[in-house]
Amino acid sequence: MEQNTKKSNWLSALIIGICIVASCGAIAFGLLHFKSDSEHTISATGSASIDFEADTIIWRGTYSAWALSSKDAYKKIRKDADRVMDYLLDNDLSEDEIVFNSVDITQNYKENYDDNGNYIGSEPNGYTLTQSVIITSNNVEIVEKISRDISSLLDSGVELTSGSPEYYYSDLDALKLSLIDKASENARERIEIVANNAGAKVGKLKNSNLGVFQITAKNSGTGSYSYDGAFDNTSRYKTATITVRLEYDLK
Repeated sequence: MEQNTKKSNWLSALIIGICIVASCGAIAFGLLHFKSDSEHTISATGSASIDFEADTIIWRGTYSAWALSSKDAYKKIRKDADRVMDYLLDNDLSEDEIVFNSVDITQNYKENYDDNGNYIGSEPNGYTLTQSVIITSNNVEIVEKISRDISSLLDSGVELTSGSPEYYYSDLDALKLSLIDKASENARERIEIVANNAGAKVGKLKNSNLGVFQITAKNSGTGSYSYDGAFDNTSRYKTATITVRLEYDLK
């Protein structure tokens, strides 16, 4: 009985030893395989940028009118709208480039105080009507001039507030695809230079990652970049930038 027990213990120890050796071998093989893969790949990040000019401009203006009755206020703001339209058409814009938004109506109240400065209530004090106009045009220079020079409208009694123009590019998708192509080519060239200097040859593409697409004002520098992608619409002259990271096997 004792001999059988010793034999059983010996077999158990042998099996455990074999398992340990096999596990160590598997781990060693895995580490060796991982090291081999990492030593036989090469990666680089390529970049591309292009300067371009916006071909679409959007400008917004807002004007308001006040009167004791909503009816009189509406008559005044309709007259102001006609003056704004005439001004824009006289500056070589077309009607399909001009959009008038709906009129917002606000009833005003006057706060009353007694002789001691105590608040005693409020009473209606007329109506203020507000309307905005939006210009969307490819005539960038004309709209820029309009946005800067609204003195004639102000002289005619139109209380117009001019916003800053916004600048866009109509074929942004084509521009982005062109940049991706150039950035990919740049990354590939960098990889080939490093591989050649190391006496290796570039194999198949293993992985690729597209970086963030950035549009900034021209000559603004990289400080205007953002993590999720800058998209400048305040500048007529812009710079678009993108990065592409490629990883290749080495032969």
